[in-house]
Amino acid sequence: MNAVSKRVSDPAAFGRVAVLLGGTSSEREVSLNSGANVLAALLARGVNAFAVDGIPALIEVLARQGVDRVFNVLHGSVGGGEDGVVQGLLDAHGIPYTGSGVLGSALAMDKVRSKQVWLSLGLPTPRYLRLAKGADVHAAACELGLPVIVKPSCEGSSVGVTRVFSDEGLEAAVALASRYPGELLMEQLIEGQTQGAGEYTVAILEGVALPSIRIVPATEYYDYHAKYVAEDTQYLCPGLSGAAEAEMGALALAAFEALGCSGWGRVDVMRDAEGRNFLLEVNTAPGMTSHSLVPKAAAQLGIDFNSVCWRILETSMAVGRTM
Repeated sequence: MNAVSKRVSDPAAFGRVAVLLGGTSSEREVSLNSGANVLAALLARGVNAFAVDGIPALIEVLARQGVDRVFNVLHGSVGGGEDGVVQGLLDAHGIPYTGSGVLGSALAMDKVRSKQVWLSLGLPTPRYLRLAKGADVHAAACELGLPVIVKPSCEGSSVGVTRVFSDEGLEAAVALASRYPGELLMEQLIEGQTQGAGEYTVAILEGVALPSIRIVPATEYYDYHAKYVAEDTQYLCPGLSGAAEAEMGALALAAFEALGCSGWGRVDVMRDAEGRNFLLEVNTAPGMTSHSLVPKAAAQLGIDFNSVCWRILETSMAVGRTM
């Protein structure tokens, strides 16, 4: 159950705010970019904020100076801030922070466990198989049916992801995904060429689903380059209309809450040619770069970047917060 945020008008009410960024995960560069943007937005609104790069630096700050709260924009796992480790550290020190607590962060970071929760509740997600070390990937692909996606279970930003259309590409896909910690995941590739089919994302802020965004890359796929480098990716917001938009928003919110997530985040969804939605993953500390999607969805509602950062920081003041 999501908590209710306390509205803040005086920036001094937040106290000293550490903007946690960078880290040592595979998403370090994106996190540095996100964190710099968030820090600039908070400073522009008069918040006493400063940057902290990674978990060891945060521990040092907690020991020497202390902080009143943390704006977590540390992406990824294993040195990132989306796997529950930072959340446990801050809970142990009694320091409030933005985003989901330990349980929601850990579940959302692990795509296999996310799927297990969603399927137990009857929420739609592409068919998948866990790939243990030494697993017969050819048999797995045969069971799911090509095309498939092979990816690490605990990475984000399309890191280590390969779309495989023939049996010959499986070994290279597994080799790439195996460079990253954790289990591997083989997932049915949801495709659709008709109007409205494709990749969507829905931002969540304080228990409300923001307008969906349909992502239309200039190249065939929405990969790392299309997300963070290319200037020709189209973002259509809202991505849908009427009942279809309401349905996707409700599904995204249900998926977010099913994993115990709270505060803010982003839910990625695929829509097929028949108009069926399939949940991909939840991001509990989404990107806040110039290409990022939460600010784009908020802007559709007239909320500028500085204001959305303020609203996210307000979630750290929540009453009855889900840990």
